Amino acid sequence: MKKYLLTLIIVFVFGCKKSDDASPIVEPETLNTAPTVPVKTYPTNGLLCTENPIEFKWNSATDKEGDVISYELEIASDAGFNNIIERVTTNSTSKILVLEKGIELNWRLRAKDTQNEVSPYSPNWKFYTEGDGVINYVPFTPSLIAPILDTKVSGSMAKLEWSSSDVDNDSLSYDIYFGETTPPALFDENITNTSYEININPNQTNYWKIIVKDGKGGEAIGAIWKFKS
Repeated sequence: MKKYLLTLIIVFVFGCKKSDDASPIVEPETLNTAPTVPVKTYPTNGLLCTENPIEFKWNSATDKEGDVISYELEIASDAGFNNIIERVTTNSTSKILVLEKGIELNWRLRAKDTQNEVSPYSPNWKFYTEGDGVINYVPFTPSLIAPILDTKVSGSMAKLEWSSSDVDNDSLSYDIYFGETTPPALFDENITNTSYEININPNQTNYWKIIVKDGKGGEAIGAIWKFKS
């Protein structure tokens, strides 16, 4: 009987002992998210900036984790931002810059947190800097709407769409260059709409561009765009 009681005590003691080999509780890693895209306020899209220096302004971005946010501002002479004129970083929601007079420029910005996560860029906005003695400004370079670059269009017709504007509010006309080789040849001219339906052949790469004219000798030549059919 004593042997039986001793066996029960040993089983009870060792059975209730906490294991030293228990796996520690691992807290799930918190993923850092990028800040929101900052919303630009000035200069607005299509503006003729009569002041120079120019104060670029935008609304504050937000960060889910509460990180400190900085802003990367880029100004370029082209819509693709291949030719950067200015690239600056600031913790403020504005930046004053002196820029060349009498030219068309593009600007965008993005937000960055202290963990180096960045937001997407804001939409590209175009503006003109006022030139000394300039009587007429050329129109803004046309922007692509459709077909989206390098996408495929089904069917035998494609609808070309673009946008442009003019700081002098001149009436604009457009020359269309289109073809299956690049650079495309002149296809139609002096149209006043910003869309155009055109016949396309199957299994081809189609190239096109727009030249914008203001009727006063001012012209803006667009980039060559392409899509498949």
